[in-house]
Amino acid sequence: MKKVFVIFSAVLFVVIISGCGASEDTSTLSEDTLKVGVTAGPHEEIMEVVKEVAAEDGLEIQIEVISDYITPNTALAEGDLDVNSYQHKPFLDQMVEDRDLDLVEVAKTVNFPMGIYSEKISEISELKEGDKVGLPNDPTNGARALMLFEQAGLITLPEEVGANASVKDIEENKLGLEFVELEAAQIPKQLSELAAAAINTNYAMEAGYVPTEDAIVIEPKDSPWVNLIAVRSENQDDPVIDTLINAYHSDKVKQFIEEEFAGSVVASW
Repeated sequence: MKKVFVIFSAVLFVVIISGCGASEDTSTLSEDTLKVGVTAGPHEEIMEVVKEVAAEDGLEIQIEVISDYITPNTALAEGDLDVNSYQHKPFLDQMVEDRDLDLVEVAKTVNFPMGIYSEKISEISELKEGDKVGLPNDPTNGARALMLFEQAGLITLPEEVGANASVKDIEENKLGLEFVELEAAQIPKQLSELAAAAINTNYAMEAGYVPTEDAIVIEPKDSPWVNLIAVRSENQDDPVIDTLINAYHSDKVKQFIEEEFAGSVVASW
């Protein structure tokens, strides 16, 4: 029995050692395949074109479409995805902080620009003292709207509040504008009752607006709300990530964005 046990132990030891030696080092990504997480809609459509361009450089992109905003980051952090492309930096930063995720931005992609719209004026300078101005009532989009109003020269915010701004943070309001906080989806329907309002791109599109044509003020390409490509920090310098970025930032992808979305989605490179 002892002899059998010794032989079995030796075999088990060899199997364990062999298994350890065969384990894959996941700290470096494959040079020819990437699993990329996106949300359905524009991000998915754009990545399909990126996939075509990347294939010309020998990179296969496997697109994973995810229906919520949390999973793409948790799946990336856990190694189920190699890359994701669907979010802006304030959202990534918040998730990194809240969930202690080791994720970083490696490139900018597209912007869904928030704009200021009006049925009564054609220039922001036409606003009058005491006019009512609408903005979304949720914290993220409300802060985004306030930053846009500041960009338009209507208000001043403390430098340190940034993406956490609220109406209470307004330091200077030269025209004494009345800021009316509304459900984001309802703002286009109530625009006729306001002098102007900040409207998210998706709701503006539903109302028939084209942001780059109809907004009297629109976010710049380099706003903090521009979307991005994220990876685990250990992979940010992997050569395959550069291949992906080059494919995304190609002329073919930019042309697709311009033609397919007609200004509702804007390339940020």
